[in-house]
Amino acid sequence: MVFKCQEDSFLKEFTSKVLHSEEAEFPSATGKGNAVKGYNVVCEDTILFPEGGGQPCDYGFLNEKRVLNVIRKGDTAIHFVESTEPLAPGQEVQQKIDWDRRKDHMQQHSGQHLITAIFEQDFNLETKAWWLGSETSYIELGAKDVTQEQLDHVEKKCNHLIASGKKVSVSVFPTVADLSEEVTRATRGLPKDHVGAIRVVTIEDVEGNMCCGTHVTNLCQLQVIKMLNVEKTKNKLLVHFLVGDRVIKKLSESFKRELEINLILNGGPASHLDLLAKLQGNVKKYQRTVKTLLKDIANTEGEKLKNADPKPKYFSLHRTDGSDVDFLTNFLRAAGDLPNTFLFLTTVDDTANGQMILQGNAEVVSKLGPEICELLGGKGNGKGNTFRAKISNVKNIKKADALIAQHFE
Repeated sequence: MVFKCQEDSFLKEFTSKVLHSEEAEFPSATGKGNAVKGYNVVCEDTILFPEGGGQPCDYGFLNEKRVLNVIRKGDTAIHFVESTEPLAPGQEVQQKIDWDRRKDHMQQHSGQHLITAIFEQDFNLETKAWWLGSETSYIELGAKDVTQEQLDHVEKKCNHLIASGKKVSVSVFPTVADLSEEVTRATRGLPKDHVGAIRVVTIEDVEGNMCCGTHVTNLCQLQVIKMLNVEKTKNKLLVHFLVGDRVIKKLSESFKRELEINLILNGGPASHLDLLAKLQGNVKKYQRTVKTLLKDIANTEGEKLKNADPKPKYFSLHRTDGSDVDFLTNFLRAAGDLPNTFLFLTTVDDTANGQMILQGNAEVVSKLGPEICELLGGKGNGKGNTFRAKISNVKNIKKADALIAQHFE
């Protein structure tokens, strides 16, 4: 079946009759909390596109009741309607679509057809799959790599065709056998549960391709295409892109961010790279200085304990200026051998994550180590007279100190 949304992708309102309605639930948008209660509704026809062909479903309304999802089963579109009351079979409903979402999906989907066609015609690179994301879209190419020159070529040619105002048309054929020469590009075939007529989307002088999605009627409605980047992941090569309003949105976001960076760096875009390089150099210099100072502090604290007379039964030292295991190592080296002093040392950063070392009598370490580690939300283990762990609950450090004091007193 060819739905009304596929006959006219620009139709924003439509009246249809309810064929079936049954109680249902839909997961909350965040995936947490209670599911949304409502009804699965089937109409005679629909302008709300059901998910398919790599394109997400439309959102909208049936009689002012929100439609949160639309799926296709064979030749049937099932709308999940958020409602406390069912829509009765035979009842007429006014369908409305979320036009901003529909327009965005049409731009991205038609843009993908155009990008895919140019990659295949000019570089013999096949599109294996595509994804219409909430921020960017991408195609998966059957290639090991794509050069910047190829991206620039595709972008330039796509935008030339957009400016030329090439028509985008839809033809409907009863069966696969009836397909004509209009289908110029190999496809991945139809869904296994496809029923009824077959749609072919044709871009004038470019290509024709089987597709169930909603599309623009002229390439000029795409406005502009921007190729973004190539991502290599899990033996896949993904080419990210933006079409139409998404390009304008990205430009607006980037310009706003640029103005904010200007204020932070106290310089315009032309000097950003130089200013950032200078800033990075200063940060590295300060990091080296801090590391030297912390080493000096660790050595000083360790020597103070080494020279203490008499030596304490237990000693605690807690630093909050960074999760630096080198500080603990330098302290222990400077303190030397302290067979009769139990040591409890921690260093944490501003995220409250850090390092812990217990050192002393092996039996005491074996007894207190796991308990203190758990108290501090740590992960670690002990060996001989030492217990080391990464910790995440520094609020309990005083409790850990009290536990050690109780043991020795």
